[in-house]
Amino acid sequence: MTTEGAPTARATTEVQSHTGPWERWGWLMAVVWMVFLVYPVLSLLRSDAATGWVALGWVALVSFAVVYVIGFVIGMRSEWGKPKPLVRNLFWVQIVCALATVPAIDSQALSFLPYLMSYASYGLRGAWHWVTTVGSIATATIVILVTGRFEYHFQILVIVLLIAVVNTVNAWLIGRSVDADRVRVELATSDERASIARDVHDLLGHTLTAVKLKAELAERLVDQDPERAKAELAQIVHLTGEAIAGVRSTVTGIRGAALSEQIQASTLALESAGLQVRVEGDPASLSPAQSLPAGWILRESTTNILRHAAARRVRITMAPGVVAIEDDGRGSRGPAGNGLRGMAERAAAAGGVLAVEDADDGGTRVSVTW
Repeated sequence: MTTEGAPTARATTEVQSHTGPWERWGWLMAVVWMVFLVYPVLSLLRSDAATGWVALGWVALVSFAVVYVIGFVIGMRSEWGKPKPLVRNLFWVQIVCALATVPAIDSQALSFLPYLMSYASYGLRGAWHWVTTVGSIATATIVILVTGRFEYHFQILVIVLLIAVVNTVNAWLIGRSVDADRVRVELATSDERASIARDVHDLLGHTLTAVKLKAELAERLVDQDPERAKAELAQIVHLTGEAIAGVRSTVTGIRGAALSEQIQASTLALESAGLQVRVEGDPASLSPAQSLPAGWILRESTTNILRHAAARRVRITMAPGVVAIEDDGRGSRGPAGNGLRGMAERAAAAGGVLAVEDADDGGTRVSVTW
C-alpha cells in the first residue's frame, strides 16, 4: 500500500482558487486517492470476524470514504488556517469510522492513518497537523510493538513517517505562500490608496487652481462688469460640478476623461488665465491605453503652469506615442514635488517615460514617450 502522493495532491488543491475547474472537479482528487482503501477492503473480504463485525466494517469503510471526500471538498474551499466547523466535525467522524473497522480487520485499520494525517494537515492545519502526525506515528509504533508484527506492518510505518515529513514540509510551504499572498494584497491595497490619493491630488489641484483664478476675476469684475462676473461664477459652478463628478469616478475606479476632453478643459483654464494656447496633433494618434495617463499628465502640467510658470504661451503637441506640454515661463526650478512624482509614476505604470526639461524659449517642456 502506498499513499505518498495524496498529501501532495491535497496541498496543491489548497492553494488553488475555489473558482473555475478546481471548484468543479477538485473533488476528483479525493476520489482518486480512495483507491488505496483497497487494503482495508481486502482485509474485510478475508476477515474471520463475526458477520456483524464485518458488516459494521463495511458500513464504516464506505462512510469513511464519503465523509473524507465531503470534508476534502469543503476544506479545499476554506480559507487557509481557518477551517470551517464542519471540516473539524467530519474529522472526528472519520476517526470513529476507522475505529469501527478494528473488530473486523484488526491492525489493518492502520491503513486509515495516512488519510487522517493528510486531512488534518491540509484541512485543519496548525496544531491539528502536529497532534495528528505525532499521534499517528505513536499509534503505528505502539501497535507494532504490541502485536510483534513488525515485518507485517513495516510498510505502513514507513508510509506514515514519509507522510509526516511530506505533510509538514508542504504545510509549511503553503503557509509561506499564503502569507506572501496576504502581503501582496496589503501592498496592492496600499498602492491603490496611493493611486487614489494621486488621482484626487491631480483632479482637485487643477480644479481648485482654476476656481481660485476665476473667483478672483469675478471679484474684480462684480462692480465693473456684472454680466462677465456672472459668467465667471457660472464657470466656477461648472468646474466644481466636474470636480465632484471626477472624485466620484475616482472612488469608483472610473479614472479620468478622454484626452480630447482634457485638452479642451486645459485650454479653457489656460485661456481664462490670459495665456495663449496652441494645440498641435491629433489626440487619436495615441492609443486608448496611452490617452488615459496622457490626460492626467496634461491636467497636472496645466495646474503647474497656472501655479508656478508665470508663462504667456503654452503649446500642447501630440504624435503617435508622444504627448508634450511646453510653456515659455520661468522654467523648472527646485526639487520635484508631488505633482511631478505623480506624473512620473503614471507614465511608468503605463509603460512610458516622463521627461521634464528646459524648453527652447526658456520655459519648461514636459513630455511622455512610449
